[in-house]
Amino acid sequence: RHNLKYFDKMRCLRKRSAVSFLGILVVCLLFMNLYIEDGYVLEGDKQLIRETTMHQLNPERYVHSFKDLSNFSGSINISYRYLAGTPLPRKRYLTIGLSSVKRKKGNYLLETIKSIFEQSSYEELKEIAVVVQLADFDSAWCEGMVQDISQKFAHHIIAGRLIVIHVPEDYYPVLDGLKRNYNDPEDRVKFRSKQNVDYAFLLNFCANLSDYYVMLEDDVRCSKNFLTAVKKVVTSREGSYWVTLEFSKLGYIGKLYHSHDLPRLAHFLLMFYQEMPCDWLLIHFRGLLAQKEVIRFKPSLFQHMGYYSSYKGAENKLKDDDFEEESFDIPDNPPANLHTNMNVFENYEASKAYSSIDEYFWGKAPSTGDFYGIVFEKPIKISKIKVVTGTEDRQNDILHHGALEVGEKIVGSKKGRQCTTYLRLGEFKNGNFEITDVEHKVLFDINCMRILVTKSQKEWLIIRSISVWTSQTPNQ
Repeated sequence: RHNLKYFDKMRCLRKRSAVSFLGILVVCLLFMNLYIEDGYVLEGDKQLIRETTMHQLNPERYVHSFKDLSNFSGSINISYRYLAGTPLPRKRYLTIGLSSVKRKKGNYLLETIKSIFEQSSYEELKEIAVVVQLADFDSAWCEGMVQDISQKFAHHIIAGRLIVIHVPEDYYPVLDGLKRNYNDPEDRVKFRSKQNVDYAFLLNFCANLSDYYVMLEDDVRCSKNFLTAVKKVVTSREGSYWVTLEFSKLGYIGKLYHSHDLPRLAHFLLMFYQEMPCDWLLIHFRGLLAQKEVIRFKPSLFQHMGYYSSYKGAENKLKDDDFEEESFDIPDNPPANLHTNMNVFENYEASKAYSSIDEYFWGKAPSTGDFYGIVFEKPIKISKIKVVTGTEDRQNDILHHGALEVGEKIVGSKKGRQCTTYLRLGEFKNGNFEITDVEHKVLFDINCMRILVTKSQKEWLIIRSISVWTSQTPNQ
């Protein structure tokens, strides 16, 4: 008996090892295929695509899938139905993708489209394309929605900036009898699996319409002039590598991609459509393309406004508390060297306070005379400065007594540069500092800026954000 139990145990261990090995093999193959372009061109045969996506994904068949879809930059051959509008030949700057299905309670699609257009200036409208995918298989609902959209947004359709599409049900893979990962009920698995395929088809359609693509849900409110804010952020990231920039912390709202990554992302969602929800797959995709950290910008540009979910009409009260609808203005934060004489805690270094990403500087209890310094690479004219200290969960880690100063007459080597004279612009109040019209109050071109601790404190100091807006640069 003991021997039989031992052998049974060993067989179980071997099975588990085999499953683990297959899982690791799948991830390795995915990683290789995301990076290697082997020149293989898809045949474009609809039947091949359907056969590839129809099977239930499991370790034995992943390898076959990757063989068939080895060119991740190639588009998926799908016959889209144009329900309203057609793409213009001119490439835009940004495509906004929405996928919508019939809800048991409420419908927010028209309000979302309205928000996109109303919150954009005339000049911004020239640079965007909005693609709405009606992803429900109820043809009567689709026809009704097309009529409503066409009546309310006719001029945007005529201008080529609004397109409504549909993918016939024949192109969808199996959606019944799928694996119940995470012990989700069958209808939940079917809903989220279909949603992955919906987004894959939408991404595939949008791949060549613009330089960038942002993913929204169909129940979203937009910030004023969100496109200008997006462009400003993208410009600030020039020269740095990124896969996903996030303009909302909720789900897959406000996730920005390079359009050249959309075919790979579409294939990725199709291959793992039944494995997990879309927002989880997006995280894995980002990681596989070597962006390990979240790059999220605040304030958020998009807000979830729906009360009822598209899944069974369940309540969904999620809100992004970093969203600002009016007067959104991303700071310039010109290139600068950052330094401090404070005792920095772990890896919360000085650079994290000057970044527009959701991160911060954290120093141990500062003393009188301690400082956080910014030395700009070039002399600048500043119009506005805003500094925020502390966080919601550490509201006492603020600068209790401090001042903000700007300086000129820079001296020293590159590593040890500093200004010889400083002008105090004001004191911190309740841990924050803000000043406008700086260019009218400071007569010299600014080389340096520093936050000065004017009284020792027992509490540690979090500098959550330092924002600098520039006016016209000197000598221009």
